[in-house]
Amino acid sequence: MFLLPQTKWKEGPERHMQKIGAETKRKTTKKKGTSVGDKIAVIVLVVALFVVGFAGYKLYSTMMEYKAGVDEYSEIADTVIHEREADKEHVRELKDVKGQSVKHWVPPFDVNFDELKSINDDVVGWIYMEAIPDISYPIVQGEDNDYYLHHTYKKESLFAGSIFMDMKNSGDFSDQNTIIYGHNMKNGSMFGELKNYKKQDVYNASPYFWIITPDDAYKYKIFSMYTADVEGNTYTLIKGPGKETIEYGNSMREKSDLDTGIYDFKETDKMITLSTCTGNSSTRFVVQGVQIQPE
Repeated sequence: MFLLPQTKWKEGPERHMQKIGAETKRKTTKKKGTSVGDKIAVIVLVVALFVVGFAGYKLYSTMMEYKAGVDEYSEIADTVIHEREADKEHVRELKDVKGQSVKHWVPPFDVNFDELKSINDDVVGWIYMEAIPDISYPIVQGEDNDYYLHHTYKKESLFAGSIFMDMKNSGDFSDQNTIIYGHNMKNGSMFGELKNYKKQDVYNASPYFWIITPDDAYKYKIFSMYTADVEGNTYTLIKGPGKETIEYGNSMREKSDLDTGIYDFKETDKMITLSTCTGNSSTRFVVQGVQIQPE
């Protein structure tokens, strides 16, 4: 009979085998515990990767939508805007229906409204800000104030939407207060750069903006910029000349965050209120201008 060396069995073979079994059981139990932990870790990792991937997808989708909006308006501008000669006269005289000579502004560039109307006949004008030339867009007016919030000039469904006139205003800018809306886009498009008028140096660079229409061009001097309450009197629509126009103009100028100088409002003055969101649903940032006549 083959005998194992006695030195291997100091505690006896049965006791030794019991220890081996207990050790194996402990290792097996430990392995099972680690396996459960690993599974939990894997699940957490998968969820984290999904969240990161989804966030990346949303960011990519948002950036592509921004790009689509910018590309569309850049294409429109390239098609319909024709630059003028720098030394060309800024005022011209035309005969009115009574045969009298009337002075009119010559805009900084020409706009092909026939081409614009072939794309979208809701167009009522074009806005251009001298101090912020990136704000140069067609203005539309819809049957309500919702459609163009998220539809572009070509009526594509995009968050950037359009620059649009309040549905209650006259489409020829003849009201005493015409309200124009635009999104405050994070990439600076639409009215995203309008907030730069909070800076005195931007206002000082040029306090003027233009509204160009199929029939004429109007120049406005900015007299106020501030954060307005959506339920406040900023959004008052004034249809006809009167003392209400003077009272409104003075009230709005007092709200201004910057010094815009003195202006004596008249009953016949026509004003533009440019409005964009602030991130707070109860407020809007507005820039207001009053129409000035050529001399």
